[in-house]
Amino acid sequence: MKKFRKMIVILLVLAMACALAGCGDGSKKKLPANRLEAIKERGYIEVCTEPYFAPYEFIDSSKEGDDQYVGVDIELAKYIAERLGVELRIVPLEFSAVLASITEGKYDLAISALAYSPARAESMNMSDGYRFDPEEASNYGFLVREEDMDKYTTAEALSTAVIVTQSGSVQEGFVKDQIPTYKEFKVVSSMTDGFLMVQEGKADACACDISNGQLYADANGGLGIANDFRFEIDESTQGTRIGIPLGETELTEFVNQCISELRAEGKIDGWYETYSEYARTLGIE
Repeated sequence: MKKFRKMIVILLVLAMACALAGCGDGSKKKLPANRLEAIKERGYIEVCTEPYFAPYEFIDSSKEGDDQYVGVDIELAKYIAERLGVELRIVPLEFSAVLASITEGKYDLAISALAYSPARAESMNMSDGYRFDPEEASNYGFLVREEDMDKYTTAEALSTAVIVTQSGSVQEGFVKDQIPTYKEFKVVSSMTDGFLMVQEGKADACACDISNGQLYADANGGLGIANDFRFEIDESTQGTRIGIPLGETELTEFVNQCISELRAEGKIDGWYETYSEYARTLGIE
């Protein structure tokens, strides 16, 4: 009887071992080979953005849920999700958190009007550029009060100015590298906060994307883009990009394919015009 009980115990142990190991029958679940495959398998893609940068991404408060997030970048995110055949999930964050979360691989994509910089390229994959300003060699300058539009026309003229820009933005680097002296340099969590500081007289100039700055000026009055001043940029900084977790080659290639398709059809420039007007109708900066 003791031998029989011992045999039962051994058989039970063997059965449990087979169940845990799949008993060599190939039933063990295979992990996705890369992030692109993981997105397809789970059925949704998570895109982080800072939704306060019209016309790329902003909020329509008359809508609810993910529908409240609108703009060029949201349309781009929708297109990528549709091409993948998965659900789109928008994750709103402060801009610094957008950068950190994609560097850490917490979310799948950062679509938040990102510009290229060597530092960013070391910490994340960056897509091909998806929008370029056809009228400007450089898209970056200063938002100032109207009475100062002819005052800050050179880097040297800013020696007595209080300058502000968004923390973590490429404009922060431009100010540090290209403005030799200034009275004070401040960084804030959002570009809108920088614009507001200029408007309220708490800063003299906000380093910004000029199209975004002009949109704010048009909506608020008393502000404008500093005449004749543009930050110097090279080709590597041109074009708005998508941030992708570092090393995700397959996902990067897929995103670049989507960008190529949209640019060939002129869709992105069309969205830019549409959402620029949309933002104006909402009175959004």
